[in-house]
Amino acid sequence: MHIEKFSLGVGDRFGREGVAQLAALQKAAEAGVEVIPVWNKSNREHTLIGSTPADTRSAAEAAVKAAGWQAPYHLDADHIGLKTVDRFLPHCDFYTIDVADFIGQAAEPADVSAVRDSLSPLIGRNFPGLGQDQPLDEGALEGFLRAYALAIREAGKIYRHIESARGKDNFIAEVSTDEAETPQSPLDLFLILGALAGEGARVQTIAPKFSGRFNKGVDYVGNAGQFAREFERDLAAIRAAVAEFGLPKNLKISVHSGSDKFSLYAPMRELLGKHGAGLHLKTAGTNWLEEVIGLSLAGGPCLDVAKEIYARAFSRIDELSQPYATVIDIRRDHLPDPAVVSRWDGGALAAALTHEPSDPRFNSSLRQLIHVSFKIAAEMGPVYLEAIDSAHPTIAACVTNNLYDRHIKPLFIG
Repeated sequence: MHIEKFSLGVGDRFGREGVAQLAALQKAAEAGVEVIPVWNKSNREHTLIGSTPADTRSAAEAAVKAAGWQAPYHLDADHIGLKTVDRFLPHCDFYTIDVADFIGQAAEPADVSAVRDSLSPLIGRNFPGLGQDQPLDEGALEGFLRAYALAIREAGKIYRHIESARGKDNFIAEVSTDEAETPQSPLDLFLILGALAGEGARVQTIAPKFSGRFNKGVDYVGNAGQFAREFERDLAAIRAAVAEFGLPKNLKISVHSGSDKFSLYAPMRELLGKHGAGLHLKTAGTNWLEEVIGLSLAGGPCLDVAKEIYARAFSRIDELSQPYATVIDIRRDHLPDPAVVSRWDGGALAAALTHEPSDPRFNSSLRQLIHVSFKIAAEMGPVYLEAIDSAHPTIAACVTNNLYDRHIKPLFIG
């Protein structure tokens, strides 16, 4: 089983927007670019909503059938570890192995030795294109081992656990280090991939930590030029790792919290074309926001539901923000009082939520708060589900247009 060249982490919190998302990918196919959907939902999101991996599988299969989707598709057990992976094994064929929490933690001597053994043949060598100014030496390798040995060993354990259940080469593995505190250098990425190969982990995508901030549902915060340089060197690190360690030839980079990173799409597209590289981009959260935008535009009782979500979120901001604290940046003084929002028409609320920085009505803090507030919609139960079903035509248009016009087209087509 292998991941295709271009793939998009899609899905939605409540399993209603699959057909609308596939419509965007079908438009991409008509424009000559194949982008494969990967439905992703983390254990955290399942827990907050009360859904299961089986629900995601059912929603994806129903959408594929209804849309007449003929190309491949996958289901991602997103950000799993040994404690959470088992419930996903019967339903998913893509596994995002998250070991960020193990980075920088001390490993047992035997674990350090095992990783050192797999990388020691690289000492004294230089690897062009990775930004090195001198050959890899013992000191640099020891520094790498202190930071990453435990994470690599943990990734190996998780990979082998999945393999024992799914079978050899019968799943797609990604390793995620993007939620670490410190960005990985291209050399770090190369060594991580080499050590993973030493663990027998045939990863097909890797999600590194870049400099700057990748906040949920809003644009990149940082120096886009610096990101482009890091991105290109990471592409070089992946090419070098495939050649050096015999990793799958389709190994590619993955960008998490990648939705709405509008300032990065053009340089990413240029570099992907320059190097003939593939990409996996996760955008699932943006579709939940389009549901709330669609409710706002539908007006009437649907607008009332959208306003109620905001009012409850405003009063529970600490609780809702805590699980996502490292990937949001909400300025509380920029959040309007719910009493004020209660007087807005649907266009005003939709404009505040829609990521259009040139519109003075857009409110980045409000958008990020709603982004992490899907738990409230789940608590509303039938009230919310009936509202999105009644507003379906409006919501579906929002989902399709957002995904195609604002993400797929600028990133993959131009």
